[in-house]
Amino acid sequence: MSDMYQLYQGYADTTDPLRDAALAMLPVFEADWPGMPRSFSMKQMRAACEVFSRTRLTHVRPPFNIDSVLDNGRTVKVSEEVADTTPFCSLLHFKKELPPDTMPQSRVLVVAPMSGHFATLLRGTVRTLLRDHDVYITDWHNVRDIPLADGRFGMDEYVGHLVRFLQKMGPGANLVAVCQPTVAALTAVAVMAQADDPCQPHSMVLMAGPIDTRINPTAVNDLAKSKPMAWFEKNLVSKVPSRYAGAGRRVYPGFMQLAAFMNMNMERHVGAFRNLYNELIEEGIKADQIKGFYEEYFAMSDLSADFYLETVEVVFQKHALPLGQLTYLGEPVDLKAIRRTALFTVEGEKDDICAVGQTLAAQELCAGIRPYRRLHHVQTAVGHYGVFNGRYWNNEIYPLMRDFINMHQR
Repeated sequence: MSDMYQLYQGYADTTDPLRDAALAMLPVFEADWPGMPRSFSMKQMRAACEVFSRTRLTHVRPPFNIDSVLDNGRTVKVSEEVADTTPFCSLLHFKKELPPDTMPQSRVLVVAPMSGHFATLLRGTVRTLLRDHDVYITDWHNVRDIPLADGRFGMDEYVGHLVRFLQKMGPGANLVAVCQPTVAALTAVAVMAQADDPCQPHSMVLMAGPIDTRINPTAVNDLAKSKPMAWFEKNLVSKVPSRYAGAGRRVYPGFMQLAAFMNMNMERHVGAFRNLYNELIEEGIKADQIKGFYEEYFAMSDLSADFYLETVEVVFQKHALPLGQLTYLGEPVDLKAIRRTALFTVEGEKDDICAVGQTLAAQELCAGIRPYRRLHHVQTAVGHYGVFNGRYWNNEIYPLMRDFINMHQR
């Protein structure tokens, strides 16, 4: 088993005080000292200190900061309520303060990825959905902070959470799964359909997910198949250090997931920090945007080793879902049992994580859904992140999703 977590913790313990010192120096370089106006070199030193201070990784979920939203041309207040909770996840409800005579809005459960980041990575997705919907999200907890006594968390437990939350929301909900959880979401809907559960959703939207990674395999897919499972367990799994509540729990550390993501586009990230340095010197308007992105990107959450290893094996190596070999609690999962839930799949033309065709595969697998209750969309000019955030999401993808969800309310 890898000792990377202990090495990382030692690195963080050593370097974080230096980042604190760099942050503490900012007021010194910002001040106007008598007889010594701020020089260009002082601006450079201040920018260098701030850039260095922002290379820190954090392990606590940032706030969503969604206090209000524009709904049908009016600004309404939004508050967060925990509708249900387990040791591993909270069902978070973004409750809008609408006038009493407002027609009920379609309820949407957003399934956030458990892939090294917190659910706040979908802040923009949620904010947009709130324009027209009653929105809930899976707010996954950092496994590092969950005691061993709370048990294991694997793919079955993930699917079980989605079933539980849909039942908590009651009949008539809709499901939106982003990236990694599309497999679990599709499984949960099939399980509920097989049980003729009255709470199976009216519609499900699967966005940029690895339904069948045999199609147009990406570098991520190739890596997952290039090593035996024993390699992943030996080199990527560590135990949580003793200082945390989840001490001894086997995890795939979030910082390792971040390193893997960054290595895919290292030049872009280095360029972003170079741009941040220049923007800080020139007091440019883009500095806050860059800082905001990396505050979110560097907020890391550990994954349960059981869930991570099962995902690699079942989704990326064995392709159990598209081959009809997936099970839930030991029983076969039959995607053809899905009949009452409409299906909308979305892909990004330039997605280098879940390539075009991988999410589309769900359309053929869900043969029990009538053709007029199915829709597929490929968004041109966007990569993976652009499918669920940014102007293309807001202006082109979301209107299609909104209309699809509303069309299939019963």
